[in-house]
Amino acid sequence: MADNVGNSSGKDYRLDVPPKSGDFHVKGLSSCSWGMKNRLSRIFRPSSGNTVMLAFDHGYIMGSTSGLERLDIVIEPLLPFVDVLMATRGALRTCVPPATDKALCLRATHDASVLFEDMSVGGGAGLDMEDALRINASALAVQTFIGAQGERDSLELLCRTVDMGERYGIPVLGVVAVGKQLVRNARYFLLATRILAEHGAHMVKTYYCEDFEQIAAACPVPIVIAGGRKLPEDEALTMAYRAVREGARGVDMGRNIFQSEAPAAMAMAVGKVVHEGFSDREAYEAYLEMKNRS
Repeated sequence: MADNVGNSSGKDYRLDVPPKSGDFHVKGLSSCSWGMKNRLSRIFRPSSGNTVMLAFDHGYIMGSTSGLERLDIVIEPLLPFVDVLMATRGALRTCVPPATDKALCLRATHDASVLFEDMSVGGGAGLDMEDALRINASALAVQTFIGAQGERDSLELLCRTVDMGERYGIPVLGVVAVGKQLVRNARYFLLATRILAEHGAHMVKTYYCEDFEQIAAACPVPIVIAGGRKLPEDEALTMAYRAVREGARGVDMGRNIFQSEAPAAMAMAVGKVVHEGFSDREAYEAYLEMKNRS
């Protein structure tokens, strides 16, 4: 029987060997169907292989969130600077112009609100595939709770969503949720990200931490990092820069964009890091320049 931390003697991540991508620019997904590859190509730019996702689905558990009080005012000015909108179907239908050309990653789960200590106890399917197709989703996001009380149910939901995604050509983003009782370190994220990928997630969202290059190497599908709590703009850009340099294929940022002093400038600067190879210092200078012009 396997032990609970993996094979302690086998830690050769071969960081000197780049991952094989076959004839497709998205890591580990060259065997997918044409339709799924088409959707993945809208998420991950073929020119860079990376993505900038704008997360504004916080209200599905937090209600009105600082910086997102008026979705109809906040989101539209940010659209030119991002590749993917990570949102609930309710937000998309009410606040995003249907003429947008951005890829849509739909939050496909409901979870316990912030009124509960353990958010994993209230999870379940938040929409069905027919509605995702009506909305023209490019991907579905499923929250998972490795190591929490709701682990089993969340993995079951991930597997069933992947089954539906494979049937209709829609990729699934497995989201690593970290509760208050879990430590955000490499040991945990090595466990959680690999579990999600092996259960069929086509891409994984997790947090940046020390030894991130090992996490990215051990995960056979693309990882995008969560922005997490609001940081000073220069620190958020440094986190994005380090993550991409160490193997992340992009970022899914929310509060570090829409709570910024200059949200559009911050979204632009993140894109410079993710797609154009800017250093964190160069991106921060670009942020300040655009902020001071506005």
